[in-house]
Amino acid sequence: MRKMTGEEFDPLVSFFDGMAQASWLRPVHDRLKKGTGSWANRAVLDVGCGTGRLLARGVHEAAHLAGVDLSKQMVLATEERLHEHKQCGRLTVVQGDAYDLPFADESFDVCLSTCVMFLLPEPERGMKEMIRVLNGAGVIGMLNPTNKMNHAAAKAYCKESGITGFEEKTLLQWSNVSTRRHRYTAEQLTHFFKQHGAWVVTHELVLDGLAVVTVASWNK
Repeated sequence: MRKMTGEEFDPLVSFFDGMAQASWLRPVHDRLKKGTGSWANRAVLDVGCGTGRLLARGVHEAAHLAGVDLSKQMVLATEERLHEHKQCGRLTVVQGDAYDLPFADESFDVCLSTCVMFLLPEPERGMKEMIRVLNGAGVIGMLNPTNKMNHAAAKAYCKESGITGFEEKTLLQWSNVSTRRHRYTAEQLTHFFKQHGAWVVTHELVLDGLAVVTVASWNK
């Protein structure tokens, strides 16, 4: 399985920005934010930040927002969206690799990743990096497709939910890529975290079970 390059994502800024605003994904981002708790006075990292739509939910709460993306154009889009935060020193956005996050150990209180880890040839490497940069009181929030996700199931979900046009295209594209890359059960994700320390892990199935929101925190 080949690892994609930043240049491959550069022309897709508009696509991913539209996807982040789609009626099927926007509420899932809301659930992910709620699941990770208050961002007030916290340092928040989004791995694979895209155009910064998820980070933007924390502009009135977080002490610092940080994003990393493989694509230079995604980084520029996030900087433009959160320009005021950058001007006052509350935003850091860098081009970087999920396998080697350009941040020190225990730098963040909240670490997020949506629609990213499953794309990697070795998602566990990316998840280990998320653990590395998380402090001992922090929380990880992820969105991944489940083993129920496929083109036919996504097509049926769109029909049942009245999702059409560009929004349907984005979900079908996500389903097609996930079947070629990685899909997870809640049990598999829990097993990963338990292998890497004492964690409290919760899962919420979304999109009628086609995807799962996972929230993990250290069990102190």
